[in-house]
Amino acid sequence: MPATPSSRDRLLDAAIALIRTKGYTAMRVEDVCEATGLTKGSFFHHFASKEDLAMAAAERFAARADAMFGKADYREHRDPLQRLLGYIDFRQAAMQGELAGFTCLLGMLAQETYRTHPQLTDAAGRYIEEHAATLEADIEAAKQARVPAAPWSAHSLAMFTQAVIQGAFVLAKSQQDPAVAAGCLDHLRRYLQAAFEVAPPAGPPRLRPRSPRRAS
Repeated sequence: MPATPSSRDRLLDAAIALIRTKGYTAMRVEDVCEATGLTKGSFFHHFASKEDLAMAAAERFAARADAMFGKADYREHRDPLQRLLGYIDFRQAAMQGELAGFTCLLGMLAQETYRTHPQLTDAAGRYIEEHAATLEADIEAAKQARVPAAPWSAHSLAMFTQAVIQGAFVLAKSQQDPAVAAGCLDHLRRYLQAAFEVAPPAGPPRLRPRSPRRAS
Protein backbone atom coordinates (compact mmCIF):
# COMPACT_ATOMS: atom_id res chain seq x y z
CA MET A 1 0.00 0.00 0.00
CA PRO A 2 1.54 3.35 -1.02
CA ALA A 3 2.53 5.72 1.76
CA THR A 4 0.26 8.69 2.41
CA PRO A 5 1.89 11.89 1.11
CA SER A 6 3.11 14.21 3.84
CA SER A 7 1.70 17.71 4.21
CA ARG A 8 4.87 19.11 2.65
CA ASP A 9 4.58 16.79 -0.34
CA ARG A 10 0.96 17.77 -0.85
CA LEU A 11 1.84 21.45 -0.78
CA LEU A 12 4.63 20.92 -3.31
CA ASP A 13 2.44 18.90 -5.67
CA ALA A 14 -0.30 21.52 -5.46
CA ALA A 15 2.22 24.29 -6.20
CA ILE A 16 3.54 22.45 -9.26
CA ALA A 17 0.02 22.00 -10.62
CA LEU A 18 -1.03 25.57 -9.89
CA ILE A 19 2.09 27.19 -11.37
CA ARG A 20 1.72 25.10 -14.53
CA THR A 21 -1.95 26.06 -14.76
CA LYS A 22 -2.07 29.73 -13.78
CA GLY A 23 1.52 30.90 -13.28
CA TYR A 24 3.60 31.86 -10.28
CA THR A 25 2.31 35.40 -9.87
CA ALA A 26 -1.35 34.43 -9.98
CA MET A 27 -0.89 31.55 -7.54
CA ARG A 28 -1.68 32.57 -3.98
CA VAL A 29 -0.82 30.85 -0.72
CA GLU A 30 -4.58 30.60 -0.20
CA ASP A 31 -4.91 28.68 -3.48
CA VAL A 32 -2.30 26.16 -2.38
CA CYS A 33 -4.00 25.68 0.97
CA GLU A 34 -7.40 25.29 -0.68
CA ALA A 35 -6.05 22.71 -3.13
CA THR A 36 -4.59 20.61 -0.32
CA GLY A 37 -7.15 21.19 2.41
CA LEU A 38 -4.36 22.42 4.68
CA THR A 39 -4.27 25.56 6.78
CA LYS A 40 -1.98 28.55 6.41
CA GLY A 41 -0.41 27.48 9.66
CA SER A 42 0.58 24.21 8.05
CA PHE A 43 1.87 26.05 5.00
CA PHE A 44 4.11 28.36 6.99
CA HIS A 45 5.31 25.46 9.10
CA HIS A 46 6.95 24.05 5.96
CA PHE A 47 7.68 27.15 3.85
CA ALA A 48 8.70 30.66 4.78
CA SER A 49 7.00 32.24 1.76
CA LYS A 50 5.42 31.58 -1.62
CA GLU A 51 8.86 32.03 -3.21
CA ASP A 52 10.33 29.46 -0.83
CA LEU A 53 7.58 27.04 -1.90
CA ALA A 54 8.27 27.70 -5.59
CA MET A 55 12.01 27.08 -5.11
CA ALA A 56 11.26 23.72 -3.52
CA ALA A 57 8.67 22.92 -6.19
CA ALA A 58 11.23 23.59 -8.94
CA GLU A 59 13.69 21.25 -7.24
CA ARG A 60 11.03 18.56 -6.91
CA PHE A 61 9.95 18.95 -10.54
CA ALA A 62 13.55 18.67 -11.77
CA ALA A 63 14.25 15.60 -9.64
CA ARG A 64 11.13 13.85 -10.90
CA ALA A 65 12.08 14.65 -14.50
CA ASP A 66 15.57 13.24 -13.96
CA ALA A 67 14.11 10.02 -12.57
CA MET A 68 11.59 9.69 -15.41
CA PHE A 69 14.10 10.24 -18.20
CA GLY A 70 16.73 8.13 -16.48
CA LYS A 71 14.61 4.99 -16.66
CA ALA A 72 13.00 5.59 -20.06
CA ASP A 73 13.26 2.78 -22.63
CA TYR A 74 15.29 4.84 -25.10
CA ARG A 75 18.21 4.69 -22.66
CA GLU A 76 18.63 1.02 -23.66
CA HIS A 77 19.74 1.82 -27.24
CA ARG A 78 23.38 0.92 -27.84
CA ASP A 79 23.86 3.69 -30.40
CA PRO A 80 24.26 7.14 -28.74
CA LEU A 81 22.53 8.86 -31.66
CA GLN A 82 19.55 6.55 -31.31
CA ARG A 83 19.44 7.40 -27.61
CA LEU A 84 19.40 11.10 -28.50
CA LEU A 85 16.66 10.65 -31.10
CA GLY A 86 14.80 8.42 -28.66
CA TYR A 87 14.89 11.24 -26.14
CA ILE A 88 13.22 13.54 -28.68
CA ASP A 89 10.61 10.89 -29.45
CA PHE A 90 9.98 10.42 -25.72
CA ARG A 91 9.45 14.15 -25.22
CA GLN A 92 7.20 14.31 -28.25
CA ALA A 93 5.04 11.39 -27.11
CA ALA A 94 4.30 13.29 -23.89
CA MET A 95 2.98 16.32 -25.79
CA GLN A 96 -0.70 15.46 -25.68
CA GLY A 97 -3.65 16.03 -23.42
CA GLU A 98 -3.99 19.09 -21.23
CA LEU A 99 -1.23 21.64 -21.78
CA ALA A 100 -0.65 22.07 -18.07
CA GLY A 101 0.01 18.36 -17.80
CA PHE A 102 3.08 18.31 -20.02
CA THR A 103 4.49 21.83 -20.25
CA CYS A 104 7.53 22.72 -18.18
CA LEU A 105 7.32 24.34 -14.75
CA LEU A 106 10.94 25.46 -15.07
CA GLY A 107 10.43 27.26 -18.36
CA MET A 108 7.34 28.98 -16.99
CA LEU A 109 9.21 30.21 -13.92
CA ALA A 110 12.15 31.45 -16.00
CA GLN A 111 9.90 33.44 -18.32
CA GLU A 112 7.66 34.88 -15.64
CA THR A 113 10.13 35.77 -12.88
CA TYR A 114 13.34 36.83 -14.63
CA ARG A 115 12.87 40.45 -13.52
CA THR A 116 10.84 40.09 -10.35
CA HIS A 117 12.30 37.02 -8.62
CA PRO A 118 15.83 36.42 -9.95
CA GLN A 119 16.45 33.66 -7.43
CA LEU A 120 13.62 31.63 -8.97
CA THR A 121 14.86 32.39 -12.47
CA ASP A 122 18.39 31.30 -11.59
CA ALA A 123 17.14 28.04 -10.09
CA ALA A 124 14.92 27.29 -13.10
CA GLY A 125 17.75 28.04 -15.52
CA ARG A 126 20.16 25.86 -13.56
CA TYR A 127 17.79 22.89 -13.60
CA ILE A 128 17.15 23.29 -17.35
CA GLU A 129 20.89 23.39 -18.03
CA GLU A 130 21.48 20.40 -15.78
CA HIS A 131 18.86 18.47 -17.71
CA ALA A 132 20.48 19.48 -21.01
CA ALA A 133 23.80 18.21 -19.64
CA THR A 134 22.35 14.69 -19.41
CA LEU A 135 22.33 14.65 -23.23
CA GLU A 136 25.90 15.79 -23.72
CA ALA A 137 27.67 12.44 -23.40
CA ASP A 138 25.46 10.89 -26.09
CA ILE A 139 25.83 13.92 -28.33
CA GLU A 140 29.61 13.89 -27.99
CA ALA A 141 29.83 10.14 -28.65
CA ALA A 142 27.61 10.45 -31.73
CA LYS A 143 29.61 13.43 -32.95
CA GLN A 144 32.95 11.61 -32.63
CA ALA A 145 31.55 8.59 -34.45
CA ARG A 146 29.86 10.49 -37.30
CA VAL A 147 30.92 14.13 -37.66
CA PRO A 148 34.08 14.71 -35.58
CA ALA A 149 34.96 17.90 -37.47
CA ALA A 150 31.58 19.56 -36.90
CA PRO A 151 32.06 23.12 -35.56
CA TRP A 152 29.49 22.87 -32.77
CA SER A 153 29.92 21.54 -29.22
CA ALA A 154 27.90 18.90 -27.42
CA HIS A 155 26.90 21.52 -24.85
CA SER A 156 25.61 23.99 -27.44
CA LEU A 157 23.55 21.32 -29.21
CA ALA A 158 22.15 20.04 -25.92
CA MET A 159 21.07 23.57 -25.00
CA PHE A 160 19.56 24.02 -28.47
CA THR A 161 17.33 20.98 -27.93
CA GLN A 162 15.97 22.62 -24.78
CA ALA A 163 15.43 25.93 -26.58
CA VAL A 164 13.28 24.15 -29.16
CA ILE A 165 11.36 22.19 -26.55
CA GLN A 166 10.66 25.22 -24.36
CA GLY A 167 9.67 27.25 -27.42
CA ALA A 168 7.38 24.45 -28.52
CA PHE A 169 5.58 24.68 -25.18
CA VAL A 170 5.07 28.43 -25.67
CA LEU A 171 3.69 27.96 -29.16
CA ALA A 172 1.36 25.17 -28.03
CA LYS A 173 -0.06 27.48 -25.38
CA SER A 174 -0.43 30.37 -27.81
CA GLN A 175 -2.37 28.13 -30.21
CA GLN A 176 -4.15 26.09 -27.50
CA ASP A 177 -2.96 23.02 -29.36
CA PRO A 178 -0.54 20.30 -28.19
CA ALA A 179 -0.04 19.19 -31.81
CA VAL A 180 1.84 22.43 -32.49
CA ALA A 181 4.48 21.42 -29.94
CA ALA A 182 4.71 17.89 -31.32
CA GLY A 183 5.22 19.29 -34.82
CA CYS A 184 8.15 21.40 -33.61
CA LEU A 185 9.83 18.25 -32.35
CA ASP A 186 9.38 16.62 -35.76
CA HIS A 187 11.53 19.45 -37.11
CA LEU A 188 14.01 19.09 -34.26
CA ARG A 189 14.40 15.40 -35.03
CA ARG A 190 15.04 16.14 -38.70
CA TYR A 191 17.57 18.81 -37.76
CA LEU A 192 19.47 16.37 -35.55
CA GLN A 193 19.51 13.77 -38.30
CA ALA A 194 20.93 16.38 -40.67
CA ALA A 195 23.49 17.53 -38.10
CA PHE A 196 24.80 13.98 -37.86
CA GLU A 197 24.44 13.47 -41.63
CA VAL A 198 21.81 10.76 -41.29
CA ALA A 199 19.40 10.43 -44.20
CA PRO A 200 15.77 10.77 -43.06
CA PRO A 201 13.47 7.80 -43.68
CA ALA A 202 11.80 7.60 -47.06
CA GLY A 203 8.12 8.35 -47.39
CA PRO A 204 5.80 11.20 -46.44
CA PRO A 205 6.41 13.16 -43.22
CA ARG A 206 4.74 11.99 -40.07
CA LEU A 207 1.55 13.99 -39.72
CA ARG A 208 -0.79 14.22 -36.79
CA PRO A 209 -4.25 15.77 -36.82
CA ARG A 210 -4.54 19.21 -35.35
CA SER A 211 -6.31 19.20 -32.01
CA PRO A 212 -9.53 21.24 -31.88
CA ARG A 213 -8.72 24.73 -30.59
CA ARG A 214 -10.20 25.20 -27.17
CA ALA A 215 -12.10 28.35 -26.37
CA SER A 216 -10.27 30.80 -24.11
